[in-house]
Amino acid sequence: MSITENIDISVVVPAYNEEESVPVLIREISQAMKPLNRQYEIIIVDDGSSDRTRDVLVDLTSQYPQLRWASHKTNLGQSAGMATGFQLAGGDIIITLDADGQNNPADIPMLLSTLTDEVDCVCGVRAERRDTFVRRASSKIANGFRSFIIGDTVTDAGCAFRVIRQQALKEIFVFNGMHRFLPTILQAQGYRLVEVPISHRERALGQSKYGINNRLWRGIRDCFALRWYRARAIPGNRRIDD
Repeated sequence: MSITENIDISVVVPAYNEEESVPVLIREISQAMKPLNRQYEIIIVDDGSSDRTRDVLVDLTSQYPQLRWASHKTNLGQSAGMATGFQLAGGDIIITLDADGQNNPADIPMLLSTLTDEVDCVCGVRAERRDTFVRRASSKIANGFRSFIIGDTVTDAGCAFRVIRQQALKEIFVFNGMHRFLPTILQAQGYRLVEVPISHRERALGQSKYGINNRLWRGIRDCFALRWYRARAIPGNRRIDD
């Protein structure tokens, strides 16, 4: 995948077994971006899918000139997919969202408008979640536990819909679970965060890849690690202009 020059905005989307959702999502992102009249690219990172996600991306490249894609040999997780997208992104502004279609790309203009000169990252907060009771309850408990242990002020750490200045991502360390703690890491490094409510949709295509069993214990362990990091982090925006 070649990096396009003169890109203003890079939309980064990790995808795992989303052959049905990806075409719809790319179309919706394109529709949301077109009225803005800004140079953009859509980077889909196929995280070692076992379905036809990669083949679908190959077919879609002729239809969408802004589409770029990369593929992991094996399934490495959402954080790895996001990190690969960051490496490939050519824009000064990075937008991240999930591939399952529950984030609504129509919210992109609103999120971008909130990224003022005084803000480094805009985080979406799912105001009315369209998930099962179990997922909503587990997310609420996880957010409360995380805030208690880490001491941050991030309301909805599980929401991947964010707008971030690429400059703020230069010193981000990558680990399995990084995507859930990205706002906390940025905040610890001294970057300025704003949270805004966004819409949330029911999953219409594909199947959820995440549940309590594959997030609970790892998430608890990560919280203690981030508590240590937050207490010792060196500000990332430390450069002083002459």
